[in-house]
Amino acid sequence: MKTSLKVIACMAALAVLIVVQSAAAQGKLEGVWKLTEVTFTGPNAGTVTPVEPGIWIFAKKHSCFVAVTGDKPRPALPQKDATDVQKVATWTQFLAAANTYEVKGNTVTSHSIVSKNPIKPGAFGTADIKIEGNTLYLTPKTNQDGPIANPYTLKLVRLE
Repeated sequence: MKTSLKVIACMAALAVLIVVQSAAAQGKLEGVWKLTEVTFTGPNAGTVTPVEPGIWIFAKKHSCFVAVTGDKPRPALPQKDATDVQKVATWTQFLAAANTYEVKGNTVTSHSIVSKNPIKPGAFGTADIKIEGNTLYLTPKTNQDGPIANPYTLKLVRLE
């Protein structure tokens, strides 16, 4: 009986510790972050410094981001009569989305609300998070389709 009580007490303490750690990690995540670097794995391995930095904003339960992928400036669109090729060249690199999110341990799970690109019903993603001082590292691991084949790591620095 005493052993069972000890096991239950330890499990309860562990559950509280996990909740406290998650809340602390979520609190550290809240703020505005600027994308400064992307490190790719797999066939296109390498590190890219975006020409136009992205911004991630984490509130208590919601997040959003706007980013331009690529290491070259996007071509400017003419004021009138932009061709489809010009539109694709400019807008393909642009990403924007808003999500709800939750943190458990060192994993953030986001659920899509709206995105520049079409999203599937029930779309979600998980990422490992690591915060070192004012630097945040996000490494996407899974989404609604399964594991990310070649995970990449986003390096962001805190703006506020």
